[in-house]
Amino acid sequence: MNLSENPLPPGDPGVLIIGGGLVGASLAIALDAAGIAVTLVEAAAPRVDAQPSHDQRNLALARASVNGLAAIGVWPHAAARATPIRHIHVSRAGEFGSARIDANTHGVDALGWTLPAHELGAALLRRLDACTRLTRLAPATLEQIEPLAAGWRAQIRTAAGVRPIDAALLVGADGTESRVRAQLGIGAERHDYRQTLFVCTVLPERDHAGRAWERFADDGPIALLPLAERRCGLVLTVPTDEADAVAALDDAAFLALAQRRFGWRLGRLSQPGRRHPYAIQRVAASELTAPRAVLVGNAAQTVHPIGAQGFNLGLRDALTLAELLADAAASGEGDPGAADLLARYAARRVPDREGTMTMSHGLVRLACLPQPLLAPLRSLALLACDRVPPLQRALATRGMGFRGEPPRAVLERQP
Repeated sequence: MNLSENPLPPGDPGVLIIGGGLVGASLAIALDAAGIAVTLVEAAAPRVDAQPSHDQRNLALARASVNGLAAIGVWPHAAARATPIRHIHVSRAGEFGSARIDANTHGVDALGWTLPAHELGAALLRRLDACTRLTRLAPATLEQIEPLAAGWRAQIRTAAGVRPIDAALLVGADGTESRVRAQLGIGAERHDYRQTLFVCTVLPERDHAGRAWERFADDGPIALLPLAERRCGLVLTVPTDEADAVAALDDAAFLALAQRRFGWRLGRLSQPGRRHPYAIQRVAASELTAPRAVLVGNAAQTVHPIGAQGFNLGLRDALTLAELLADAAASGEGDPGAADLLARYAARRVPDREGTMTMSHGLVRLACLPQPLLAPLRSLALLACDRVPPLQRALATRGMGFRGEPPRAVLERQP
C-alpha cells in the first residue's frame, strides 16, 4: 500500500524501519502482529529478484530461528523448501580432532534447517502481504534524519519525490554500510579478514543424509550444507588476493579446488551451480541504541560467516525488540522509543551479541590460521566437544540459537 492511502494515525507515529531485507522484514511482520503501527522503507522493489538480501546464499537456520519464523507466520511459507540438518560434523584439515553433533542425541528432530536465501525472501514477502498495520515504501531510500521532540523525522525519497515521515522509534536494519548508523553518529569497529566467500550448489556422489559439514583450514573454512534433491550448498573461503583467480576457474578446476579443500567424505563433487563471491569483514557498531533509535541485524553487527551465525543473530535482535515493544504496548506504555525500553533491549542483546561475535572471530583466529604449535590443542578441543557431555550440550545449545536470554518467540513449544 502507498503511504498516502494509509497514513500513520495522528499522535501514533509508531516505528519506522529503514531496510527491508531479511531482518528488517521479520521485524516489521512481528510488530504488525503485535498491533504496532510500522512503516518499512525498502531500497529495492518488493520482488524476490530485486531484493539484494534475497541472494543465492544457502542459509543455515538455527532451530531457534525456525521457531521464531514459525511464531510470526513466516515458516509455513518456507518449510516445504527447507532441508533439515540432523547432524553436524566439524573438523580441521590435516589434524586428528573432530566434533559431531547429532539431533537424536539432544532429543530434537533437527538441529536446524538449510534454506536458500531467496526462498526465505519469498516467504517473507508473502507474509508481508498479509500485514494490516504495516505501511511499505518500495523502492525508497533514506535521505537524512533530524531529531524531533519525541522521535525522528526522516526524509524518504520515493519515485514521487522526497517526503518526511515522523516516527517515535527509528530502526536501522539497512545492512553493514548502514546510513542510519552513520547519520546517528554511531561509530563502528571494522576488521577485514582478507577473505572472500564463494557460494554455489554442488551434487555429491553420496547422499548427504541431512548432514552439514564444516572443515577449517589455513585458507579459511569450507562448508557443505544439505539441500533438497541430494544437492549441497557449498561455502568456500579463499584469501582475497586469490579471489580473482578462483573466480576465473572453469567448473572442473573450481570443483577440483573444492574437492581438495573438503576431502572425499561425500565422494566426488559435481554439477556446480553458478558461483557468487562475497568479501568477508567484521563490523561491530559501538552502540546498539541512540535516543529513540536502535540498530538491528548487520547494521548492528556483521560477523564472519563461520558457524553460520549472521542472520540467526540478526533475527534474535528483531524478535527481542518486537517482544519488548509488544509487552510495553500491552501494559499501556505506548511509547516505543522510551529510553528505558531501549536500555532493556541493549542489555538483553549484549550477552548473545558479544558471545556470538567472540565465538565467530575466535574460531577464525584459532582454527583458520597457520599456527602449527596450536594443532594438538585444536584437535584436543574438538575431541573434548565431541566426547565430554557438558561441552557437547553447550555447543549444541548455542549452535541451535539458544544463547543468553532468547526472545520468547524462539523457545521450544511444548505439545
